[in-house]
Amino acid sequence: MVNKKSRAVVRGAKHRRMRHTLAGTAERPRLSVFRSNNHMYAQVIDDTVGKTLVSASTLDKEVKADLEKTNNIEAATKLGSVIAKKALDAGIKEVVFDRGGFIYAGKVAALADAAREAGLDF
Repeated sequence: MVNKKSRAVVRGAKHRRMRHTLAGTAERPRLSVFRSNNHMYAQVIDDTVGKTLVSASTLDKEVKADLEKTNNIEAATKLGSVIAKKALDAGIKEVVFDRGGFIYAGKVAALADAAREAGLDF
């Protein structure tokens, strides 16, 4: 019999390991990414007080209006530019990128690249 952990369990373990070294501060908050089957979510978090400073997702009207689908690379690119714009409007220029245990490829990489192009430093 094959004992194999689910992808969600493996991803959660990776995320917990990463969070030992990643932490958002007031000067440099954490850009956290979560990807579900149908949507993507991004938050800029100050971990010293445990507060979300800025958030965006593919469920937001401003993001969803321009998209045909909400679970592809095009949607991730749009979300990256929107979260970067919101962060810059809030006075946040530098962040620590938290990929949430996901592999840095595809949608996660597209979101990060779009955020960088829009002006965030990480």
